[in-house]
Amino acid sequence: MKTGERIKNRRKELSITADTVAKSLNISRATIFRYERGESDKIPLEFLKPLAKVLHTTPEYIMGWNDNPDDFKNISNINDIIPIQKHKIPLLGEIACGEPIFAEESFEGYMSCDNIKADFALRCKGDSMINARIFDGDIVFIQRQSIVNNGEIAAIIIDDEATLKRVYYNKNNNTVMLCPENNKYQPFMYKNEELDNIRILGKAVAFQSVIK
Repeated sequence: MKTGERIKNRRKELSITADTVAKSLNISRATIFRYERGESDKIPLEFLKPLAKVLHTTPEYIMGWNDNPDDFKNISNINDIIPIQKHKIPLLGEIACGEPIFAEESFEGYMSCDNIKADFALRCKGDSMINARIFDGDIVFIQRQSIVNNGEIAAIIIDDEATLKRVYYNKNNNTVMLCPENNKYQPFMYKNEELDNIRILGKAVAFQSVIK
C-alpha cells in the first residue's frame, strides 16, 4: 500500500476530515488530497510527526515501514507494568559533512536507541565534522526541531541540499554562519534574503561511531 493510500484509509477509518488534517499541518486541504492521490508522494520530514499524531498512528506506518497503524499504543498506562525504553528510529540516507549533498531521503532501515530522544538518523558523509568526533560513515541521531541554540550542531537543508554543521546566529546583522569542525573547510555565511533558502531539520543529539 502506498503512502497516500495509507493516509486516506486511516483518515477514513477514523472519520477525520481532510480539513482537520490540513489544519494540524498548517497546509491546504488540496495538499492533503494531493498526498492521498499520490501526486505528491514525498512528504516533508517536518510534516510526518504531526500527520501521524492527527491520524493516531506512527510516522513509520504512514511511510510504509510498519504495517500496524496502532503500533503507537503504549502499555505504560497499565498498572504494575514498566515499559522498556528501547525503541527504533528510521535511518534516512546520508548527510554531508563537507559540501552539501542533494537531500533525497532514502530509507535504509532502523537504528535501535536506548535513552536517546531522536526522531530519525542520518549517515554522515565527509570529514568536515571530525573535530566534533563525527567521522565519515558515522550515524548521527537527529531530534526534529526548526530552531537550535547558538553553537549547536544541526542537520540543515540549503537549497534542497543537506549538510551537518554547527550553527551560529548574529541577530545584529541578520546573519547565520554554518561552521564545520575541520580547519580545512571554510564556514558558510548567509544573510538577509539568503536566509529564506535555509531550513533546519533538527538538532544532532548523539552519534554512533564506525570506528571501533
